Amino acid sequence: MHSEPKKYNCIVVEDEPIAAEILENFISRDPALNLVGKSTNAVHASNLLSIHDVDLIFLDLHLPVVKGFDFLRKLKNPPFVIVTTAYHQYAVEGFELDITDYLMKPIPYDRFATAIAKFKYLMEAEDALLEVAERDYIFISSGKKQIKIILQDIYYIESLREYIHIHTKSETLTFKTPISKIEESLSSAMFTRIHKSYIVSQSKIEVKSANMIQVNGKKLPVGRTYKPFIEL
Repeated sequence: MHSEPKKYNCIVVEDEPIAAEILENFISRDPALNLVGKSTNAVHASNLLSIHDVDLIFLDLHLPVVKGFDFLRKLKNPPFVIVTTAYHQYAVEGFELDITDYLMKPIPYDRFATAIAKFKYLMEAEDALLEVAERDYIFISSGKKQIKIILQDIYYIESLREYIHIHTKSETLTFKTPISKIEESLSSAMFTRIHKSYIVSQSKIEVKSANMIQVNGKKLPVGRTYKPFIEL
């Protein structure tokens, strides 16, 4: 294992110079955070994301031309996002976009530190999930616990809004995580995404057709966009 502390690359997307300066100061106090760029608008921010491997964006919602949430929606694979805003009403819109935290301006340092602690926890949990992807089991976070799941036991994984249900030989386990996150940690040699809501274990498939796959007696639909990836 590496003994040196992990560094996280971040960018600040903020068009108010004073607010940007405060964030830059706060970031410089944390040795784990590495500010790789600052931007006052979404176009330049997109460029920064294409140049750097960014782990975290500090995003002001009131940007010129393209607003913060519209910018986020266009990102293919967004990093973690901490939103900075002077307006309370945006938190609700952000739920669907999986925002790590909201900082109300003017931002107190201790509130900034809390948001960073939350980001680091999520980042480490994600790293841990990816590290075990090579093994024959995965650990999934459930609150403060890590639940071990043997890959061979999984029949299929079902997504229901922000939850996933992992159907195994003996039980169904429920976790609050997006299905795309779990898909990243599973070997594509063992598991196939067949629908926006379903991932199946290839060895457990009993019947397959162009529109349906049967696993453990349960018929699951095949989504149109996933059909090309399913061999018949």
